[in-house]
Amino acid sequence: MRRRPTAAVTTTLAIVATALTAAAAPATAAPPVPPDPTTGGSAITAAGGVVPEPVSLSADDAALSLRPLGSHATGAFDAASAEIVAFHAGSRRLFTVNALAGAVDVIDARDVSAPRAEGRLVAAGTRSADGSVVPDGAVANSVAVRADGLGVVAVEAPTKTDPGWLVLFDADDPEVRPLGAVRVGAQPDMVALDARGRTAVVANEGEPDDDFAVDPEGSVSVVSLPARPGVPAQDAVRTAGFGAYDDGSSVLRDGVRVFGPVVDPSRPVSTNLEPEYVAIADGTAYVTLQEANAVAVVDLGAARVTDVLPLAPRDVGVDGFGLDPSDRDGVTAVRTVAGLRGLPMPDAIAAYSSRGATYLVTANEGDAREWGDYEEGVRVADLGSDGVPPICDDSLLAGRTADADLGRLSVTTASGLRGDGACFEELYAFGTRSFSVWDTRGRLVFDSGDALERVTAAAVPGFANSNHTESVADGRSDDKGPEPEGVTVGEVRGRTYAFVGLERVGGVAVFDITVPQESRFVTYVNNRDFAVSVEDDGVASLAAAGDLGPEGLTFVPASASPTRTPLLAVANEVSGTTTVFAVEPLRGGRGAGGGPARGR
Repeated sequence: MRRRPTAAVTTTLAIVATALTAAAAPATAAPPVPPDPTTGGSAITAAGGVVPEPVSLSADDAALSLRPLGSHATGAFDAASAEIVAFHAGSRRLFTVNALAGAVDVIDARDVSAPRAEGRLVAAGTRSADGSVVPDGAVANSVAVRADGLGVVAVEAPTKTDPGWLVLFDADDPEVRPLGAVRVGAQPDMVALDARGRTAVVANEGEPDDDFAVDPEGSVSVVSLPARPGVPAQDAVRTAGFGAYDDGSSVLRDGVRVFGPVVDPSRPVSTNLEPEYVAIADGTAYVTLQEANAVAVVDLGAARVTDVLPLAPRDVGVDGFGLDPSDRDGVTAVRTVAGLRGLPMPDAIAAYSSRGATYLVTANEGDAREWGDYEEGVRVADLGSDGVPPICDDSLLAGRTADADLGRLSVTTASGLRGDGACFEELYAFGTRSFSVWDTRGRLVFDSGDALERVTAAAVPGFANSNHTESVADGRSDDKGPEPEGVTVGEVRGRTYAFVGLERVGGVAVFDITVPQESRFVTYVNNRDFAVSVEDDGVASLAAAGDLGPEGLTFVPASASPTRTPLLAVANEVSGTTTVFAVEPLRGGRGAGGGPARGR
């Protein structure tokens, strides 16, 4: 029988001489999940969605806490039924992307302790301004809503390499029906609105098909929106692409990763770069290119890519930037590794302002390409075998290729090769198990280093680096650890905080980033019961497990909140839950939060 971790984990964790202590978060027991006739899934109230003892770990002088209030669930396990979430203050509704249903679930959040399913926005059948119709089998990937209720949904075609759509709706409509659509690029994966809500920016990922026989261009659609809820004309859609890097009219910076099979020799760059996530500031969109380990800069006025910024790797050999590389050593052991670097390869990105300057916050998840016969990743123990080049300096791995050491760690074969391709001069892991703050020129301002891995290990010592589908210790140490994927930014009492979602072990880590260079850990909360391993018995235990696999996060400021206090909404793709947290300022907490995490 696995030991249940308590919420009040009393421990001391040295993060640059700062003690972290735990705080309990009370909740009620979980009854059976009632069926939801509206969605065909389940409606989980606060009693069912909040586990009895959420895990919580905070800095001694934390200035705020997170407390789960209530949750809604689809009842579908590990089926991407709750991915991205948006909140509309006017209707007091949450809109959660349900990729399983190819739709957006509409959730009544007037009572955040008992969010209730209201209906579902189905994209199929929507007529587009270009004359096409969204067909059955189309997949909803992202949603955003502006203040007056105009909502936008990024919808992928059933054949993902075909152009997709941006479907528009009115969040104030009692029935929330599609208003219409416009055509955008291949595989629209994320949509964001500018501060005025007059421009929608869509990251069209353009991944290849499973056989790597078709590979569309990655692009960014810039869509001018009407002043009132409605549908723009098709010519309101402009495309920012990467063709200039194909024809040589623009030169790609060193460090931007372009690799793997080339389907179309005339478009080696534009088909390789795959836009993932969008942040907008001051008329500019910053778009993560995850596999390329870069951020594209898009001038929204001109709808043109003006730069592609490579992101600096992290040296895992430096104290404070280590990792736990093995899932077979039986312990949680964060350590430095000479000759190993981590590629940030961020998924989500957010933008904020500090002292008049704009900064970018990234969740450095990491991602490997695996299409057709091409597999980018390899375990360290397999270097030098089966056609994989060895490492150039054998002394770096001497005696370290056992499973309990570095042998099972996943590294990329696409970076670090010597010029002649004979051997690896350096090894690069996927992701950095951290979040970072960058300036708008792509220069690193702060990195949390190994803080996320150390914090989660202290909070749930029996389940450090657990997977999301099962509760198991050390399960993800060889492959991206806690896996920071989502990030959003919010302001509370004049301080700016980053809320970082950890996809695998789960939970949200909060850092005060008001002054980027002095970013500090504040608190970590995980609405998960590790005594429950859903993979053991499937949906039967889903209601008791809590939140699994946080994907999308949205911050609701006090001015827009139904409780008149700040909230955080989190969509969890594995548990299918959308959970609302109270963001509560604490009396006596230090204005800057806890001590600084390891970083620079």
